[in-house]
Amino acid sequence: MNLNLVTLPARDVAAAADFYRRLGLRLIVDALPHYVRFECPDGESTLSVEQVDELGVGPGPVIYLECEDLDGTVERLVAAGIRFDTPPADQPWLWREARLRDPAGNALCLFRAGRNRRDPPWRVA
Repeated sequence: MNLNLVTLPARDVAAAADFYRRLGLRLIVDALPHYVRFECPDGESTLSVEQVDELGVGPGPVIYLECEDLDGTVERLVAAGIRFDTPPADQPWLWREARLRDPAGNALCLFRAGRNRRDPPWRVA
């Protein structure tokens, strides 16, 4: 598994986008006013910001862990007693994802995106 994406909630995605641009991250997906995604200047990690109506209500941060063999990884973890909220499924944004929570309730997404993680068809030029 490779930690490579964290999604943060924000009421004002445009303000957050401006902040992270000034911080030095490169915008790679621009779906303002609802969503943006950045590449970090070093390494291959990415950071997303997603619009929420109210902070502290609804989805919080989500940790994304990419797995080379998502289905095999999920099968192995289920056999080890890990419970998933959703099994592996193909998503419209061209990723395959399975979702779960840690014992404290924090959201995790195990996924396989391949090339579409950093270079989706709608990547900003």
